[in-house]
Amino acid sequence: MKKTSSIFLTCLFFGAVLFLFSSCGVSNKRIIRYQKLEEGVDSPTTVEELKEAIAKYGERVADIQLAQSQIGIWYKILGTRYLDTKMYGEALKCFEEALKYYPDNQNLYYYVGVCAGYMSHTALDYNASGTNEIKYNYLKLAEEAYKRAIEIEERYVRALYGLGVLYVFELNEPEKAIPYLERALEVDTKNIDAMFVLARAYYSSYEFDKSADMYDKIISVTKSAETKATAEENKKTVLDAAYSN
Repeated sequence: MKKTSSIFLTCLFFGAVLFLFSSCGVSNKRIIRYQKLEEGVDSPTTVEELKEAIAKYGERVADIQLAQSQIGIWYKILGTRYLDTKMYGEALKCFEEALKYYPDNQNLYYYVGVCAGYMSHTALDYNASGTNEIKYNYLKLAEEAYKRAIEIEERYVRALYGLGVLYVFELNEPEKAIPYLERALEVDTKNIDAMFVLARAYYSSYEFDKSADMYDKIISVTKSAETKATAEENKKTVLDAAYSN
């Protein structure tokens, strides 16, 4: 209860300070005076007074850090709520804000990648050359976000898969997708979705034998008749392409 009250008082104090600062142009010196008044610290000089002042301000710092940590968590939760309702632009903003508090969280980078990928589909601002720079920028943001997530956690299957999909279906760079999808399948050996995308990446990179083998693997692993039929049909397409070259 004491800790909660302390956090509340700290937030209330900073709220008042921010209000005064924004409305009256309060100087840093005045803010410091408010802090001293709240903590009962004036101008410590003796060893004991200095120790007491340090301890009081140390608690203030701890309260602020705790509050900031909670803000980051709330931004993440709000972002997922927006994501659930397909409000990808708002979700993207929330995840980017959350990263200011948790800059080494691979999940946040993954979500940024997901949102940026979806936002690329809404970018309709074509310039005179016929290219869509806004869409391209969103796709590059997604690429960098997925890569950052993988740098933090190299076995992060969702980011590996997301990057693979991005390269195969959005950026038309299937050869870049292959190592990431292969790594994803080393971690999650029965990930059917990753197998399909990897088979497509092989096919688009003219590695027909590997593509056919991947479809064979899907056929042997899946228990879904529909998935098996799709894999068999795709394999036939691959073999037809291979024999025609």
